[in-house]
Amino acid sequence: MPEHAYLAAVRKSYDTVAADYFAQVKAPEQLDPLSRGMLDAFAETVLASGLGPVADLGCGPGKVTAYLARRGVPAFGVDLSPEMVALARRAHPHLEFTVGSMTAPAIDDDALGGILAYYSTHHTPPGQLPVVFGEFHRTLAPGGHVMVAGHTGAGELLRPTQAYGGHPVSYESYLSPPDRIAELLRGAGLVVTARLIEEPAPGATRTHATFLARKPERG
Repeated sequence: MPEHAYLAAVRKSYDTVAADYFAQVKAPEQLDPLSRGMLDAFAETVLASGLGPVADLGCGPGKVTAYLARRGVPAFGVDLSPEMVALARRAHPHLEFTVGSMTAPAIDDDALGGILAYYSTHHTPPGQLPVVFGEFHRTLAPGGHVMVAGHTGAGELLRPTQAYGGHPVSYESYLSPPDRIAELLRGAGLVVTARLIEEPAPGATRTHATFLARKPERG
């Protein structure tokens, strides 16, 4: 799918499902201890660095952005879907949310202390992931940290037609192997510092992976 087409499909699909997505997706406080622990570790690491704000890229309705903010992290959200951003602004009026794409975020070079991509990169075609991770490197301050979490697999391509209450969707999901994601992060100039692989829960089929990485200091 061409780049402009996949972005349009993601935007339209999440505009369509936004209300039910907000109702159905768990808040971070309701996650399993491992997933919540990785978020907390990321928050503590970014706070300790003192380098600046965290951009939650693909923030959806802002539940994870708000979770970071409650832990003292200066965080703001960016999402491709205007409907998701509208929900986030209504739910969390004290935080900043803007419409934008992680392929070309309107963020200055070296401006961020951290980037969170929480279940927001799996709709990106594998050939575009180097672009996304390159933007992570560009916008992070030297010494800044990134956390990428999401669905993984053996390279499967999923084309669901309905989601979140039966709403029609046209996005695609790409389940890349964890080793490939780590390789692409390193290829973008980031140092992978930790990874967590969670096997499928009972009755589920998908593996989940979380990566922590950092941008090297200059010099």
